Formats: sequence, C-alpha cells, structure tokens
Amino acid sequence: MKRQTLLLLAIILLGLNLRPVLAAVGPLLDRIQLDTQLGHVGASLLTSLPIVIMGLGALVATFLRGRLGERRGIWLGTLLIALACLARGLLPSATPLLLSALLAGAGIASVQALLPGLIKARFSHDAGRLIGFYSCAIMGGAAFGAALTPWLAQWLGWSWALAAWAVPAIVACLVWCRAAPADQPAAAHAEAPLNPWRSPRAWLLMAFFGVGTAGYTLVLAWLPPYYTSLGWSAASSGLLLAALTLCEVTAGLLASSLLARCPDRRVLLSFVLVCLLLGLIALVLAPLALVVVICVLIGIGIGALFPLSLVVAQDHLDDPRQTGDLLAFVQGGGYLIAATSPLLAGLLRQYTNDLRLSWLMMAAATLLLMIMAMRFKPGSGHFHTR
Repeated sequence: MKRQTLLLLAIILLGLNLRPVLAAVGPLLDRIQLDTQLGHVGASLLTSLPIVIMGLGALVATFLRGRLGERRGIWLGTLLIALACLARGLLPSATPLLLSALLAGAGIASVQALLPGLIKARFSHDAGRLIGFYSCAIMGGAAFGAALTPWLAQWLGWSWALAAWAVPAIVACLVWCRAAPADQPAAAHAEAPLNPWRSPRAWLLMAFFGVGTAGYTLVLAWLPPYYTSLGWSAASSGLLLAALTLCEVTAGLLASSLLARCPDRRVLLSFVLVCLLLGLIALVLAPLALVVVICVLIGIGIGALFPLSLVVAQDHLDDPRQTGDLLAFVQGGGYLIAATSPLLAGLLRQYTNDLRLSWLMMAAATLLLMIMAMRFKPGSGHFHTR
C-alpha cells in the first residue's frame, strides 16, 4: 500500500475514533443513571466535560505541536481515548466515569488540534475536501457508537459495551504508527505566526463554529433520552441517533463534494441552516409523527454545518501553519461554547423535566447562525500576525 494511501486510511480511522466515546453514552444514559445514581446534570457532564477539554486542548494546539510534534501528539491522543474506554469497563461508577470523560476529552483534543494542520500541509492541493471527509469520518464514528453500543450492552452489560470502543482506538494507534509522516520543521520562508485573538473575523468564525457545534452536542447527548421519555427503548433510540448520524455523514459528504461548485459558501450554509431550523421545530411539535422527517432535516443541518464551518475558516488562509493556528482557535473557543448546550439541557430537564425547551433554545440559536453566515462573503475578513 502506498504511503500516501496508508496515511489517508489512518486519517479516516482517527476520525472514526473521535466520537464513539461520546455517542455511546446517550442510548444507555437511563441505565447508567440508574446504576450509578448520576443526576441529570451529572449525566450531562459525560458529554460536556470532554467537549470542554477538547476546546482547551485546541487552544494550546501550537504548544502541543511544538512540544510533542504532530506524529507523537496524535498517537498519544488516540491512546488516551483507548484508555478512557477501558476505564469505563473496569470502574463502572459515577466518579470514574466522569474522570474517563476528562481523559477521553484530552485524547480527542490532542488529535483534533494537530490533524487538520497536518492535512493542510500534506494535501495542500485538496485540503478543503479532505477536511470535509475527515469531518464526515468523525460523524460516522458517532453513528457506529450510537447504533452498536446498545446491542453490545445486551451481551456485555453497559460498562463493557462502553469499554469495547477501546478496540478500534488501538487499531487506529497501530495504523498511525505505520503511516504517520515525520514531523516537518517550520519552513524558513513561512508566513508570520497568526494572532487570531486580535482578529474580529477569527472571533466570528469561532462563534459560528461553536453555536453550530452546540446543536451537534445537544442532539448527541439528549436526543436518545428524549425519545426514551416518549416510550422508546434504548436500542430504538440508539438506532435513531445512528440513522440521524448517517444522514449527517451523507450530508457532509455531499456538501464536501459541492465545495468546488460553491465558492460562495453562504449558498450551502443557508440551505443547511434552514433544514436544521425546520427539524428542530418539528422535534418540538411532532416528535413521533414526524420522526423520519426530523431525522433527515436535522441530519442534513448538523451534518453539513460541521465540515462547512471548518472549511469556511480554512478558506481564509493559505499557509498551513497559520491555518492550523486559526482552526485551533476556532475549534478551541467553539468547543467551549458547544459544551454549554448539553449542560443547559440537563439543568432544564432537572428543573422542568422537559427537553422541548432545549430544542427551542437551539432553534433560536440557528436563527442567529443565519445572520452570522451572511458575513462570510468570499474574500472578506483579514487577520493580524504577531
């Protein structure tokens, strides 16, 4: 197998391992809460804590790149994901579960902070499309996690069903060791380092990514419990999340394939945001009668929005190092924003026992995203260097 092909395979495997540790929890959340006595807020932390760590890790991506290098940092991050999964099988109680969430977040953060810059550097001629496909692999991992974990739990129990996701993480570690290129020193002619903290456009991109990803994390954490509260089984709610995630993957792949035909990303963004808004409204008004429509609309909205948010950001720069710094800033602050949505939903559910308010909150946020998206005219925005 050619080295470049093996590297592409490794990137896809890494992406597939970045969400099962989160998506596997939702369909089993009722059983986990019953066995561990976690309240709704504590349960929300199983999703929110990793996302907070993911955000913090992205903000220190430059430090990670300099300290560990891309090759070692990505390998270490994947190993941490595997260890977090194993810990859930060995120590199935409340505190170890929360600690495993932190460990998983650190692993995901390391991979996500370093891999986009590597893609930009190694595949500069087609970086936008490959980042889109990498994002789809991330969502595909969520689909596998949601669909297979309830089935595994019937045979292994919920704790070892969660632990089983250490296996693909270990496989990804091994493939990465074989495929990973040597770290490249910074080129002498490289552009000056980027300082996104001083750029209003960077803050806008970060807020856009964060609010959009908040919809993803909200659905990931609370869609299965929403449907189990309506009478569905854990397996059925897990399959629903998996089906929705497959819609996300399909939408993400289509959006990534259309990038060359849509240099003005606002065309695609407008369409997917309208889909997301309509899906959230249907989720409030008729969650059972319109479940297929909801699955398709929210899948299109979230699935295309995630890669488009990254592509819109990387469109602004050509230099790989600067692009890596910008994406680290966008994802870092963005994931901190996104981490609030599962937590707010947990608080609302604890005090109102009603998740419909959370979907309405996200619908209002989608209207805000529509306004923000209009600012992304091609060629607009500029950045400061240090």
